[in-house]
Amino acid sequence: MLRHLFRKTLPPAFILMVVAGLSASATAQTSGDTEVTVGSNDEIFSQNKQNEPAVAIDAANPTVVAAGANDNIDMEACNAGPPTDCPFTLDVGGSGVYFSFDSGDSWIQPTYTGLTARDCLGDPDPTVTTDVCVAHPGPIGTLPHYDEAGLVSDGDPALAFGPIPGDDGEFDWNNGSRLYYVNLTSNLSVSETTTFKGFEAIGVSRIDGDPALTPAIVADADNWLDPVIVSKQSSATFSDKEQVWADNAESSPFFGNAYVCYARFQGAGGQSMFASTSRDGGDTWSLKQVAGGSAVAPLKWGTSGCTIRTDSEGTVYLFYEQFQSPFFVENPVGTQFLVRSFNGGASWTRPVAIDTERDPCPLLQFDGSTRRCVMDGIAGARADLSGSPNVTIANGAPTGEDATDEIVRNWIDATTTNHEDVMVSTSFDGLTWSDGVAVQASGDRGYYTAPALSPDGTDLYLVYNAFTTPLRNNTTSPRGLVGVVLHAEVGSDGSLSGWSEIHRGVVGDPRGSAQNNIVMEFLGDYVYAAATNDYGVAVWNDVRDGDVCGPVQSWRADMQADPSTFPEGRPAIQEECPATFGNTDIFAWSGADPTP
Repeated sequence: MLRHLFRKTLPPAFILMVVAGLSASATAQTSGDTEVTVGSNDEIFSQNKQNEPAVAIDAANPTVVAAGANDNIDMEACNAGPPTDCPFTLDVGGSGVYFSFDSGDSWIQPTYTGLTARDCLGDPDPTVTTDVCVAHPGPIGTLPHYDEAGLVSDGDPALAFGPIPGDDGEFDWNNGSRLYYVNLTSNLSVSETTTFKGFEAIGVSRIDGDPALTPAIVADADNWLDPVIVSKQSSATFSDKEQVWADNAESSPFFGNAYVCYARFQGAGGQSMFASTSRDGGDTWSLKQVAGGSAVAPLKWGTSGCTIRTDSEGTVYLFYEQFQSPFFVENPVGTQFLVRSFNGGASWTRPVAIDTERDPCPLLQFDGSTRRCVMDGIAGARADLSGSPNVTIANGAPTGEDATDEIVRNWIDATTTNHEDVMVSTSFDGLTWSDGVAVQASGDRGYYTAPALSPDGTDLYLVYNAFTTPLRNNTTSPRGLVGVVLHAEVGSDGSLSGWSEIHRGVVGDPRGSAQNNIVMEFLGDYVYAAATNDYGVAVWNDVRDGDVCGPVQSWRADMQADPSTFPEGRPAIQEECPATFGNTDIFAWSGADPTP
């Protein structure tokens, strides 16, 4: 069968030559995308702050698309309390949810009821310090039912559609489609009981279509099932960097299984990689540790950045990265690993190293508590998971009949500073891979990236964020960030050809983004893409509508020069900055197969 053929490739030099010819000016499009995060006020920080997007298409109802993001829509304004303090309001959720019912061309953000602080705007007089805002019942643009469960949704979203189990426990698309939304979860501070041990857990929310999701279904919070904790917790556990997948190909013997991978941070024990499996539609989950933790710097600094997918035969592929410490290694090299399950998550193979990459880390910057790798310059945006593997498999969903089971993996590799490449490699078994090739346009410095194969394996869509300016040694020079979507044809032998840039967003200045403590920029850790046999959709972090604040840039430079003075001298954002400072959005492109 085709899936067992060895993948043949075009010469890497040829692909590099083709893609380098895609100059930004020759192929740029400044229309054809749309904002996903449509509910927030763009002129109030930090309510205007959204990042870390995820997206999923319902394979059985392909015009239905769901997205998630870290969303501060319900947080207090900086003037609600000391005007130089812009906190995450305690007990207010941050997992935004959005829907499209026209294949990603337009988006809605439902409004539910929960604990909110969006009406805590403070006093416009900078000499007046208002009372600290306390979360209270009101409208929210994030996941519902968390406060009732004694929980808070904390972002880092991941989404997947799968079938609904029937009364007999059997999965069938005729029962309808179920959306799984997985996110970081903390305990509600005002709850009388502690729902779980530790600092952060992984929670999953679900909503069902009948047979598909509709605007009326997603508008009613009662249609969301109560959140369920997926991770195993102890008093020292911080679960993080999760991803979800549902086996959505009817040809699989494990059709309907849902899988979550995540990293468990636990003190000096390092970061272990876990996989959790549900066989009943997400009601219950069974957990397996698939890779051990390590805190032995510099060679084994941490394990994180997982991706999990299934092929048409039900094989589960879980990819992750083992990092080197940027504190001890000048040019850290990450190792990408694979574990597989052939029995629906009951057991997993031992980790196999499949590739290495150079993590982008030209500069370490103070973020308020520690130092992080940044790519764009002083006080820049962190680059935590740029080198982690992102994967897509042509599994033929929803039936599995036209699957090729080809696997495409992509990541960012920092050849040298100011030459960060968007890399692509292919496989049919996860063990033998084609040589990685760089596919970004000339002048783009790849930041985050994700691929999406059509289920029949004939088309590849790839999205990436990129910096368009070199590393800055100051905070005053303009910087550029852009979202780009590429397309490639996939041959019958699995080879990729005909690379084209099918969309280039509007360049914005990432200096207009911010952590809530203002010390550094903030763009999150992910971008996502999804595809059907007819079209693709991609989401990315976008700063086109944000403004740079001069006083913030001066203060950021001072903080990096002397972190011990933090937070002395921090600007009052609402008085000293443009109204749209901090405004970061999620934008989406959706388009038909350009070469049907």
